[in-house]
Amino acid sequence: MPAQLATGAAVKGRCLCGAVHFEIDFPARWAWHDHSRATRHAHGAAYATYVGSWRKRFRITKGETGIARFEDKVSGAARSFCKLCGTPLFYERARSPHMVNIPRALFASRTGRQPLYHIGIEELQEWTYTGAPLVPLKGFPGVVWERSRKTKKRVNDGEPF
Repeated sequence: MPAQLATGAAVKGRCLCGAVHFEIDFPARWAWHDHSRATRHAHGAAYATYVGSWRKRFRITKGETGIARFEDKVSGAARSFCKLCGTPLFYERARSPHMVNIPRALFASRTGRQPLYHIGIEELQEWTYTGAPLVPLKGFPGVVWERSRKTKKRVNDGEPF
């Protein structure tokens, strides 16, 4: 079990290629799963898990010039990403100017918050994995799949149906 971080200790994160590094103070403010269309498109995934930090407890420690920013004029949201590898980095909302939201996967260690909330759950896609039992796919190490739910054939034991 990892050691507990002290309040105010830095939790470090980075993009895929390592060009951009950042940190937040421990613990993060909150964490959640975002199922909204904008987040699905920005991440190319069914949903993204974010960690929210107070802006004053957030710091870019390397590669600030390597960050590109997209501002959605309609929603007032801004999304930043690494110019080199394209990793989604930060999500900011006009209605919460004091917060910075960061994809949870960019942190290698604990952030002090578990994602207990779901935003945009009404937009959950029917193809999203929701915890069905998985089994190993024979001949493909590391691959699991949802076995189809076949109806069992009735066995005729000599009695008419």
